[in-house]
Amino acid sequence: MRILFVGDIVGRPGRDILAAALPRLTRRHGIDFVIANAENSAGGFGVTRETGDAILRSGVHVMTSGNHIWDKKEVFPYIADEPRLLRPLNYPAGAPGEGAAVFTTPNGERVAVINAMGRVHMPLVDDPFAAIDRALVRVRDEASIVIVDVHAEVTSEKISLAWHLDGRATLVVGTHTHVQTADERILPHGTAAITDVGMTGPHDGVIGVEKVPAISRFLNGLPSRFETATGDPRLCAVLVEADDASGRARSILRLSLSRADVDAIDD
Repeated sequence: MRILFVGDIVGRPGRDILAAALPRLTRRHGIDFVIANAENSAGGFGVTRETGDAILRSGVHVMTSGNHIWDKKEVFPYIADEPRLLRPLNYPAGAPGEGAAVFTTPNGERVAVINAMGRVHMPLVDDPFAAIDRALVRVRDEASIVIVDVHAEVTSEKISLAWHLDGRATLVVGTHTHVQTADERILPHGTAAITDVGMTGPHDGVIGVEKVPAISRFLNGLPSRFETATGDPRLCAVLVEADDASGRARSILRLSLSRADVDAIDD
């Protein structure tokens, strides 16, 4: 099975390049299942029914999220009736939505997706290590392929979770920082891992927002209104090939595609 995980989709630039790239990538690589982090899809902060449905129409099968999942009030009715939108499973009890589920691919295969959030420099949540361990007990009877989105700030926490899950997950992918790392690898027991898959959105800015207000905040320490940047949209993702029976990863390919790269795929 070939699985594409798309990094944090930021605003309309991210949604637009996703829509342009995904059909071409699916044809070229024979992709069976697509997961994308959608928590910044609505103007750079949060997700709405409109942006979530647009992402699903682009060909994404499951959306994960993180600390910005609750930024738009429209998400509450949406997450209640859209099972393809996950939130971090280690939010305290009572949070709406689900953080782990098993999905069926268009080819009839089963894939488990787990969404967790780190605790270092992040909102107060429960232990992600223990929460993922409990979720794995539930899903491994239904699916051999398990994808884990670790939405976290610090590299050490994401790498530690990848090692903790080696041999029990197909892919452990870091999200949140919007800067793609170059450490993709397959760990000794068959788990593919990358510290951060990067951002699908405008790269002519500061992690997705316009440069000037971001720089001003560093220069003077005063609040600045952030607006989503628009220039240099790129799609960042990883493509993982996995053994259907064992769930072990066979390969991981890191992607960072400009609009020109996307337009050239069919050439």
